[in-house]
Amino acid sequence: MLKPFTNRLFRTSFLATLLFSTNSYAGKDDFTKKIELASLYQNADGIAKRATYQGNVVILQGSLKVSADDLEIDASKGEGNEIFIATGNPATYSQQQEDGSMVTAKADKIEYHRQTRSLSLEGNAEIKQNSSSVQGKSITFNMELEQIIAQGSDQESGRVITTFQPVSKPKELETAQQDEQP
Repeated sequence: MLKPFTNRLFRTSFLATLLFSTNSYAGKDDFTKKIELASLYQNADGIAKRATYQGNVVILQGSLKVSADDLEIDASKGEGNEIFIATGNPATYSQQQEDGSMVTAKADKIEYHRQTRSLSLEGNAEIKQNSSSVQGKSITFNMELEQIIAQGSDQESGRVITTFQPVSKPKELETAQQDEQP
């Protein structure tokens, strides 16, 4: 009885490793680190090459973190083509970039496409970096190239909302400007 569960757990862990084992510029060497995947329930089908995780799902790999209510891994298209589908209220993603900044995202559904190294955010989608953000119905984020494509939301005007925060002046510049005033 324990052997089928152990085999299923091994296959599921193997599927998770396939997703995150590729190199990327997004977060230092996150994709070369081990993956820790935790949930309250998990089920894997090695023949169909699918796994599901339910209840307080957390994926950690280096600085990368995904939290969701449910997660499905679809590895049916072969190694390198896996898709992770995280759903929640909301599902969240965060990762430290090469420059030290953090990228965070949230949506009703987050899909990670391993082959293209991209995130697809669907439903109440929002992505933030530094103090700027993009909100919309759907957002695609290429993790490697740090490129964003957004589609309008169902809220208010139905438009994509992008917010850029003002850059604060360095202290030296503020002091110099104050000294110049009469």
